[in-house]
Amino acid sequence: MTSSGTRGGIDLGGTKIQAAVVGADHKVLGEEREATPTEGGPPDVAAAMVKAMRAAAEQAGVETSELEGVGVGAPGAIDAAAGTVSDAVNLPKWADTSFGLGEALAKELGTEIRIGNDVQVATDAEFHLGAGQPYDSMLGVFWGTGVGGGIVLNGRDWVGRGAAGEIGHIVVKIDGAKCPCGRRGCMEAYAGRRPMEEEARRRHEDGEHTELFKIMKKKGHDRLKSGVWEDAYNDGDKLAKKLLDRAVKALGAGVASAVNVLDVEAVIIGGGLGTRFGEPFKDRIAKQMSKHLFADDRPPAILVAELGDLGGAIGATLLFDEG
Repeated sequence: MTSSGTRGGIDLGGTKIQAAVVGADHKVLGEEREATPTEGGPPDVAAAMVKAMRAAAEQAGVETSELEGVGVGAPGAIDAAAGTVSDAVNLPKWADTSFGLGEALAKELGTEIRIGNDVQVATDAEFHLGAGQPYDSMLGVFWGTGVGGGIVLNGRDWVGRGAAGEIGHIVVKIDGAKCPCGRRGCMEAYAGRRPMEEEARRRHEDGEHTELFKIMKKKGHDRLKSGVWEDAYNDGDKLAKKLLDRAVKALGAGVASAVNVLDVEAVIIGGGLGTRFGEPFKDRIAKQMSKHLFADDRPPAILVAELGDLGGAIGATLLFDEG
Protein backbone atom coordinates (compact mmCIF):
# COMPACT_ATOMS: atom_id res chain seq x y z
CA MET A 1 0.00 0.00 0.00
CA THR A 2 1.43 3.40 -0.97
CA SER A 3 1.45 6.49 1.23
CA SER A 4 -0.47 9.04 -0.86
CA GLY A 5 1.81 11.71 -2.27
CA THR A 6 4.84 10.56 -0.28
CA ARG A 7 7.83 9.95 -2.53
CA GLY A 8 11.50 9.23 -2.31
CA GLY A 9 14.29 10.94 -4.21
CA ILE A 10 17.94 10.03 -4.60
CA ASP A 11 20.66 12.32 -5.90
CA LEU A 12 23.55 10.15 -7.08
CA GLY A 13 26.78 12.13 -7.20
CA GLY A 14 30.45 11.39 -7.59
CA THR A 15 31.13 12.11 -3.92
CA LYS A 16 27.83 11.62 -2.11
CA ILE A 17 24.47 9.89 -2.35
CA GLN A 18 21.71 12.11 -0.95
CA ALA A 19 18.33 10.53 -0.27
CA ALA A 20 15.16 12.26 0.83
CA VAL A 21 11.50 11.48 1.43
CA VAL A 22 9.03 14.27 0.72
CA GLY A 23 5.32 14.74 1.30
CA ALA A 24 2.69 15.92 -1.16
CA ASP A 25 3.74 19.54 -0.48
CA HIS A 26 7.39 18.71 -1.36
CA LYS A 27 8.47 19.25 2.24
CA VAL A 28 11.29 16.95 3.36
CA LEU A 29 10.13 14.37 5.91
CA GLY A 30 13.36 12.39 6.15
CA GLU A 31 16.84 12.47 4.66
CA GLU A 32 20.09 10.52 4.67
CA ARG A 33 23.49 10.89 3.05
CA GLU A 34 25.99 8.16 2.18
CA ALA A 35 29.44 8.49 0.67
CA THR A 36 29.53 7.31 -2.92
CA PRO A 37 31.68 4.15 -3.11
CA THR A 38 35.07 4.68 -4.69
CA GLU A 39 35.65 0.98 -5.35
CA GLY A 40 33.59 -1.95 -6.60
CA GLY A 41 31.14 -1.16 -9.38
CA PRO A 42 27.52 -0.29 -10.18
CA PRO A 43 26.01 -2.96 -7.85
CA ASP A 44 27.99 -1.51 -4.93
CA VAL A 45 26.75 1.99 -5.74
CA ALA A 46 23.19 0.67 -5.97
CA ALA A 47 23.56 -0.97 -2.55
CA ALA A 48 24.67 2.33 -1.01
CA MET A 49 21.67 4.04 -2.62
CA VAL A 50 19.31 1.45 -1.11
CA LYS A 51 20.89 1.95 2.32
CA ALA A 52 20.46 5.74 2.12
CA MET A 53 16.85 5.49 0.92
CA ARG A 54 15.86 3.05 3.64
CA ALA A 55 17.36 5.32 6.30
CA ALA A 56 15.53 8.37 4.92
CA ALA A 57 12.25 6.42 4.84
CA GLU A 58 12.74 5.24 8.41
CA GLN A 59 13.27 8.84 9.50
CA ALA A 60 10.04 9.77 7.71
CA GLY A 61 8.18 6.94 9.43
CA VAL A 62 7.37 4.93 6.30
CA GLU A 63 8.52 1.76 4.60
CA THR A 64 10.07 2.19 1.16
CA SER A 65 7.37 -0.10 -0.25
CA GLU A 66 4.74 2.42 0.95
CA LEU A 67 6.20 5.23 -1.15
CA GLU A 68 4.44 6.31 -4.34
CA GLY A 69 7.82 5.77 -5.94
CA VAL A 70 11.49 6.72 -5.80
CA GLY A 71 12.98 9.11 -8.33
CA VAL A 72 16.69 9.03 -9.07
CA GLY A 73 18.89 11.74 -10.49
CA ALA A 74 21.94 10.01 -11.98
CA PRO A 75 24.94 11.13 -14.01
CA GLY A 76 25.84 9.60 -17.35
CA ALA A 77 23.60 8.57 -20.23
CA ILE A 78 20.07 7.82 -19.04
CA ASP A 79 17.56 5.53 -20.73
CA ALA A 80 14.49 6.37 -18.66
CA ALA A 81 12.28 3.77 -20.33
CA ALA A 82 14.76 0.94 -19.74
CA GLY A 83 15.86 2.22 -16.32
CA THR A 84 19.53 2.03 -17.28
CA VAL A 85 22.49 4.30 -16.62
CA SER A 86 25.55 4.18 -18.87
CA ASP A 87 28.93 5.90 -19.11
CA ALA A 88 28.88 7.52 -15.67
CA VAL A 89 32.56 8.47 -15.76
CA ASN A 90 32.75 9.80 -12.18
CA LEU A 91 31.46 6.55 -10.64
CA PRO A 92 33.52 3.36 -10.05
CA LYS A 93 33.75 1.02 -13.07
CA TRP A 94 30.80 2.72 -14.73
CA ALA A 95 32.61 4.59 -17.53
CA ASP A 96 32.00 2.00 -20.25
CA THR A 97 29.13 0.09 -18.67
CA SER A 98 25.32 0.08 -18.91
CA PHE A 99 23.65 -0.99 -15.67
CA GLY A 100 19.98 -1.66 -14.92
CA LEU A 101 19.81 0.67 -11.94
CA GLY A 102 16.02 0.92 -11.97
CA GLU A 103 15.53 -2.82 -11.76
CA ALA A 104 18.17 -3.19 -9.03
CA LEU A 105 16.58 -0.48 -6.87
CA ALA A 106 13.00 -1.62 -7.45
CA LYS A 107 13.85 -5.13 -6.32
CA GLU A 108 15.27 -3.88 -3.00
CA LEU A 109 12.94 -0.95 -2.29
CA GLY A 110 9.68 -2.52 -3.43
CA THR A 111 8.34 0.47 -5.31
CA GLU A 112 8.42 2.10 -8.75
CA ILE A 113 11.70 3.70 -9.79
CA ARG A 114 12.07 6.54 -12.27
CA ILE A 115 15.45 7.78 -13.43
CA GLY A 116 16.43 11.15 -14.84
CA ASN A 117 19.63 13.09 -15.43
CA ASP A 118 21.01 14.31 -12.10
CA VAL A 119 21.53 17.91 -13.15
CA GLN A 120 18.25 18.19 -15.04
CA VAL A 121 16.22 17.05 -12.01
CA ALA A 122 18.12 19.50 -9.79
CA THR A 123 17.42 22.22 -12.35
CA ASP A 124 13.72 21.28 -12.32
CA ALA A 125 13.67 21.61 -8.53
CA GLU A 126 15.10 25.12 -8.73
CA PHE A 127 12.71 26.02 -11.56
CA HIS A 128 9.55 24.85 -9.79
CA LEU A 129 10.46 25.32 -6.11
CA GLY A 130 13.62 27.44 -5.84
CA ALA A 131 15.52 30.35 -7.34
CA GLY A 132 14.20 29.82 -10.87
CA GLN A 133 10.51 30.32 -10.07
CA PRO A 134 10.24 33.86 -11.56
CA TYR A 135 11.56 32.76 -14.97
CA ASP A 136 10.32 30.91 -18.05
CA SER A 137 13.79 29.92 -19.29
CA MET A 138 16.91 29.08 -17.34
CA LEU A 139 20.19 27.22 -17.35
CA GLY A 140 21.18 25.23 -14.27
CA VAL A 141 24.95 24.96 -13.77
CA PHE A 142 25.98 22.45 -11.12
CA TRP A 143 29.62 22.79 -10.14
CA GLY A 144 30.86 19.81 -8.16
CA THR A 145 32.74 16.60 -8.93
CA GLY A 146 32.09 17.51 -12.56
CA VAL A 147 30.22 20.39 -14.15
CA GLY A 148 26.72 19.57 -15.33
CA GLY A 149 23.93 21.60 -16.89
CA GLY A 150 20.15 21.49 -17.08
CA ILE A 151 17.99 23.49 -19.48
CA VAL A 152 14.44 24.81 -19.20
CA LEU A 153 13.02 26.65 -22.25
CA ASN A 154 9.56 28.21 -22.28
CA GLY A 155 8.73 26.38 -19.08
CA ARG A 156 9.70 22.93 -20.36
CA ASP A 157 12.76 20.74 -19.99
CA TRP A 158 15.02 20.58 -23.00
CA VAL A 159 16.94 17.30 -23.07
CA GLY A 160 17.54 17.08 -26.82
CA ARG A 161 18.08 13.49 -27.88
CA GLY A 162 19.06 12.66 -24.32
CA ALA A 163 22.39 14.44 -23.91
CA ALA A 164 21.45 18.14 -23.85
CA GLY A 165 22.87 20.18 -20.99
CA GLU A 166 26.37 18.65 -20.99
CA ILE A 167 27.78 22.09 -20.34
CA GLY A 168 30.92 20.71 -18.71
CA HIS A 169 32.04 19.52 -22.13
CA ILE A 170 31.92 22.90 -23.84
CA VAL A 171 35.47 23.41 -25.07
CA VAL A 172 37.16 26.39 -23.44
CA LYS A 173 40.68 25.68 -24.74
CA ILE A 174 41.57 23.87 -27.96
CA ASP A 175 43.88 20.90 -27.22
CA GLY A 176 43.77 21.89 -23.56
CA ALA A 177 43.82 19.84 -20.35
CA LYS A 178 42.52 16.28 -20.49
CA CYS A 179 38.97 15.86 -19.21
CA PRO A 180 37.59 12.81 -17.36
CA CYS A 181 35.49 12.21 -20.50
CA GLY A 182 38.73 11.50 -22.39
CA ARG A 183 38.61 14.61 -24.56
CA ARG A 184 40.68 17.76 -24.19
CA GLY A 185 39.95 21.36 -23.32
CA CYS A 186 36.50 20.84 -21.76
CA MET A 187 35.34 23.27 -19.10
CA GLU A 188 35.13 20.34 -16.67
CA ALA A 189 38.85 19.67 -17.15
CA TYR A 190 39.50 23.00 -15.41
CA ALA A 191 36.50 23.39 -13.11
CA GLY A 192 35.43 19.88 -12.06
CA ARG A 193 36.48 18.98 -8.53
CA ARG A 194 37.92 15.64 -9.66
CA PRO A 195 40.32 17.08 -12.28
CA MET A 196 41.10 19.98 -9.92
CA GLU A 197 42.20 17.45 -7.31
CA GLU A 198 44.31 15.57 -9.87
CA GLU A 199 46.00 18.84 -10.86
CA ALA A 200 46.58 19.77 -7.22
CA ARG A 201 48.19 16.37 -6.54
CA ARG A 202 50.42 16.67 -9.61
CA ARG A 203 51.63 20.14 -8.66
CA HIS A 204 52.12 19.15 -5.02
CA GLU A 205 54.19 16.13 -6.06
CA ASP A 206 56.25 18.47 -8.24
CA GLY A 207 57.10 20.52 -5.16
CA GLU A 208 54.44 23.24 -5.11
CA HIS A 209 53.38 23.98 -1.53
CA THR A 210 49.76 23.52 -0.45
CA GLU A 211 47.85 22.74 2.73
CA LEU A 212 45.01 21.11 0.81
CA PHE A 213 45.97 17.55 1.63
CA LYS A 214 46.70 18.29 5.29
CA ILE A 215 43.24 19.83 5.60
CA MET A 216 41.76 16.80 3.84
CA LYS A 217 43.36 14.40 6.32
CA LYS A 218 42.39 16.60 9.28
CA LYS A 219 38.77 16.40 8.15
CA GLY A 220 39.03 12.60 7.80
CA HIS A 221 38.44 12.62 4.04
CA ASP A 222 40.25 10.76 1.28
CA ARG A 223 39.23 13.27 -1.41
CA LEU A 224 39.36 17.04 -1.73
CA LYS A 225 35.71 17.74 -0.98
CA SER A 226 34.13 21.17 -1.27
CA GLY A 227 34.76 22.01 2.39
CA VAL A 228 38.48 21.29 1.98
CA TRP A 229 38.73 23.71 -0.95
CA GLU A 230 36.80 26.32 1.03
CA ASP A 231 39.02 26.05 4.10
CA ALA A 232 42.22 26.17 2.04
CA TYR A 233 40.98 29.15 0.02
CA ASN A 234 39.91 31.05 3.15
CA ASP A 235 43.30 30.29 4.74
CA GLY A 236 45.05 31.92 1.76
CA ASP A 237 46.46 28.71 0.27
CA LYS A 238 48.14 29.86 -2.96
CA LEU A 239 47.62 26.65 -4.93
CA ALA A 240 43.96 26.44 -3.94
CA LYS A 241 43.52 30.05 -5.05
CA LYS A 242 45.27 29.43 -8.39
CA LEU A 243 43.13 26.42 -9.22
CA LEU A 244 39.88 28.05 -8.12
CA ASP A 245 40.72 31.18 -10.12
CA ARG A 246 41.36 28.95 -13.14
CA ALA A 247 38.03 27.20 -12.54
CA VAL A 248 36.13 30.49 -12.37
CA LYS A 249 37.63 31.65 -15.68
CA ALA A 250 36.66 28.38 -17.35
CA LEU A 251 33.13 28.57 -15.91
CA GLY A 252 32.76 32.16 -17.09
CA ALA A 253 33.76 31.28 -20.65
CA GLY A 254 31.76 28.05 -20.83
CA VAL A 255 28.55 29.31 -19.26
CA ALA A 256 28.64 32.48 -21.37
CA SER A 257 29.01 30.34 -24.49
CA ALA A 258 25.90 28.37 -23.54
CA VAL A 259 23.99 31.60 -22.87
CA ASN A 260 25.05 32.92 -26.27
CA VAL A 261 23.30 29.92 -27.84
CA LEU A 262 20.23 29.65 -25.58
CA ASP A 263 19.66 33.29 -24.50
CA VAL A 264 18.00 32.20 -21.24
CA GLU A 265 16.61 34.62 -18.67
CA ALA A 266 18.54 33.19 -15.73
CA VAL A 267 21.51 31.04 -14.78
CA ILE A 268 21.26 29.14 -11.49
CA ILE A 269 24.58 28.03 -10.00
CA GLY A 270 24.51 25.04 -7.66
CA GLY A 271 26.44 21.86 -6.93
CA GLY A 272 28.84 21.15 -4.10
CA LEU A 273 31.33 23.88 -4.96
CA GLY A 274 28.70 26.27 -6.35
CA THR A 275 26.63 26.35 -3.18
CA ARG A 276 29.65 26.14 -0.89
CA PHE A 277 31.26 29.28 -2.33
CA GLY A 278 27.89 30.95 -2.85
CA GLU A 279 27.34 34.61 -3.61
CA PRO A 280 30.97 35.82 -3.79
CA PHE A 281 31.92 33.23 -6.41
CA LYS A 282 28.62 33.66 -8.23
CA ASP A 283 29.57 37.31 -8.69
CA ARG A 284 33.05 36.33 -9.86
CA ILE A 285 31.62 33.90 -12.42
CA ALA A 286 29.21 36.59 -13.63
CA LYS A 287 32.12 39.00 -14.08
CA GLN A 288 34.04 36.44 -16.14
CA MET A 289 30.92 35.71 -18.18
CA SER A 290 30.56 39.38 -19.08
CA LYS A 291 33.78 39.19 -21.10
CA HIS A 292 32.27 36.57 -23.40
CA LEU A 293 28.56 37.41 -23.65
CA PHE A 294 27.44 38.52 -27.09
CA ALA A 295 24.43 40.44 -25.74
CA ASP A 296 26.43 41.95 -22.89
CA ASP A 297 23.95 44.82 -22.50
CA ARG A 298 21.28 42.40 -21.22
CA PRO A 299 22.96 39.58 -19.30
CA PRO A 300 20.85 36.89 -17.68
CA ALA A 301 20.17 36.95 -13.96
CA ILE A 302 22.88 34.94 -12.17
CA LEU A 303 21.62 33.30 -8.98
CA VAL A 304 22.77 30.76 -6.41
CA ALA A 305 20.61 27.63 -6.08
CA GLU A 306 18.22 27.96 -3.13
CA LEU A 307 17.61 24.30 -2.33
CA GLY A 308 21.24 23.46 -1.54
CA ASP A 309 22.36 19.87 -1.11
CA LEU A 310 18.78 18.55 -1.11
CA GLY A 311 17.87 20.08 -4.48
CA GLY A 312 18.82 17.02 -6.52
CA ALA A 313 16.91 14.59 -4.31
CA ILE A 314 13.84 16.84 -4.20
CA GLY A 315 14.04 17.30 -7.97
CA ALA A 316 14.15 13.53 -8.46
CA THR A 317 10.77 13.23 -6.72
CA LEU A 318 9.32 15.57 -9.38
CA LEU A 319 9.82 12.78 -11.95
CA PHE A 320 6.48 11.46 -10.68
CA ASP A 321 4.75 14.67 -11.76
CA GLU A 322 5.40 13.69 -15.37
CA GLY A 323 2.62 11.13 -15.50
